[in-house]
Amino acid sequence: MAERPERPHLLRRLGVRDAALIVMGGIVGSGIFVNPSVVARLVHTPFLIMLAWTIGGVIAIVGAGVFAELAARRPYDGGVYAYLRDAYHPIVAFCYGWTLLLVSQSGGAAASAVTFAFYLPAITGVALTSLQGTIVAIAVLALFTVVNCFGVRESTTTQNGFMIAKIAAIGAVILVGLFAVHAAAGHGSPIVPADFNPFVAIGLSLVPVMFAYSGWQTSTFMAGETRDSKRSLPLGILFGVLGVIVLYLAMNAVCLYVLGAARLAGTMTPASDIVQAVVGPVGAKIMASIVALSTLGFIANQILTSPRVYFQMAADGTFFKQLAWISPRTHVPVIAIAVQGAAAVAIALAGPDRYNLILNWVTSIDYIFFGFSALAIFIFRRRDRAAGAAEPWFRIPLHPWSTLLFLVVAWSIVLDVILKSPWDAAFGIGVLLTGIPVYFLFRAIRAKR
Repeated sequence: MAERPERPHLLRRLGVRDAALIVMGGIVGSGIFVNPSVVARLVHTPFLIMLAWTIGGVIAIVGAGVFAELAARRPYDGGVYAYLRDAYHPIVAFCYGWTLLLVSQSGGAAASAVTFAFYLPAITGVALTSLQGTIVAIAVLALFTVVNCFGVRESTTTQNGFMIAKIAAIGAVILVGLFAVHAAAGHGSPIVPADFNPFVAIGLSLVPVMFAYSGWQTSTFMAGETRDSKRSLPLGILFGVLGVIVLYLAMNAVCLYVLGAARLAGTMTPASDIVQAVVGPVGAKIMASIVALSTLGFIANQILTSPRVYFQMAADGTFFKQLAWISPRTHVPVIAIAVQGAAAVAIALAGPDRYNLILNWVTSIDYIFFGFSALAIFIFRRRDRAAGAAEPWFRIPLHPWSTLLFLVVAWSIVLDVILKSPWDAAFGIGVLLTGIPVYFLFRAIRAKR
């Protein structure tokens, strides 16, 4: 009797370096070229600016520790989706994947594609109409979707290449800044309002700071394709976040060195101002190229990682079963990848005026689930002790206080968005809640089968 051919499956081809670069690719976007100015306008002084980014870095590494322990305890396919499924109920995990597809991952990829099209004329000197810009954005999304269908090694190498180039570009801006004229009294001292409260200001500044640091969870989506994921993913998460912290602190230090706090607060393009201070007007074109490169790297990351969540949802029987199909030639979930690309294209077609509002609350929706992920540490530790399971090699230091700190920060960000933009927050939570009836619909379909 002939042997049955082996069923196609995901291939474990990724290591610690891949995981670290995926983490950095999910965090570093175009925000680091803008957010230093946003923070400067809130806290005013150089000391408080650096303090805000340092506190953000501490919270980010604590958050990385939360997800590193989760990855070590539950090295399951789907990452965060699997943690939420096993700690609570499949419906919580489904709602997480539902918002990834409809908003956060698709919206992030679409926004980056349109941003790339926006910067393209500054690089090429050729103006684009709104329609032409949309066509460029769609072409970029389609290109990365196709690349990701070729295999996990090929798509990860593409993502890694863009991330390494992005690190080099940011490093170049930092080095260029060191050769600029020091920000002296000529730039003016920051104007601090009479009713300025540094504690309140630091609290407000942590919102844009944590938005800039967000994204470390994406590498966990790739657990099914990571070698020794129980060890590689935690190391990748920690190394990746530490690398981002170094980049962000260095970038802010150079911004203050070249521009000073007052001028930094008064510009929306601090990195461009730094380069122009050294190389002149051509610096604007250089920075446009760097931002465009950054957006491409972010698109590569989003389309690489998120389809693995939809794949796992389908494998669990709670989503379209076709999304669990793996190509026998490339060993990747090509239908899930295609669906992710199509969703991003649909949002890009809606136009930036519509989805930019969505992106204002995307990260806050993520932080709802970040908070639940922190609580999962308590749940899994209790269950593992009761079952007599061996402790994982990595455990978040200073637990429970460090875990509780991250939980409080995560849900404080959610509360901040609800208070500042109640309608946007209501819309976002509404999209999340629509996942509940959809989940039960798929459960009913599965029961009939």
